[in-house]
Amino acid sequence: MSTVAVRPIQPEDNLKLATIVRNALAEHKLNKPGTVFTDPTTDNLYKLFDIPRAAYNVALLDGEIVGGAGIHPLDGGEPQVCELQKMYLAPAARGKGIARNLIEQCLEFARNNGYTHCYLETMPELAQARRLYEHFGFYYLDGPMGNTGHYACDNWMLKEL
Repeated sequence: MSTVAVRPIQPEDNLKLATIVRNALAEHKLNKPGTVFTDPTTDNLYKLFDIPRAAYNVALLDGEIVGGAGIHPLDGGEPQVCELQKMYLAPAARGKGIARNLIEQCLEFARNNGYTHCYLETMPELAQARRLYEHFGFYYLDGPMGNTGHYACDNWMLKEL
């Protein structure tokens, strides 16, 4: 039986997580500009989330990093709106409830840090992820919020916390 653990990101996790994020995007042919694939922050998630009201959790399956997810203040957004960011899992981790656990922890962190809404950006190609977001009560918006720089993302979702 596999063991799953979740812990806060550490600096030494950066390379493994960047690889997981980029491999997941390439798997869906989304390795292109305007996504986190080319976003330089993907290479140093520890630094990106090392600010007030932000957190990134790393998922481990049998002691190996298999993905993660984080909450970050929405760049260019209202102070009560956060963004669910960098929610990616390696193929071996999918279908095991790990993504659900990560999202639950992220939303709990957001509520505990005074956010009233959680925003995210995704793409039609990530249908499985979009279904999971819908399950959590995220609904689609007609346009983007804030200034994330991810202009290739054309599905924008929001959840009241």
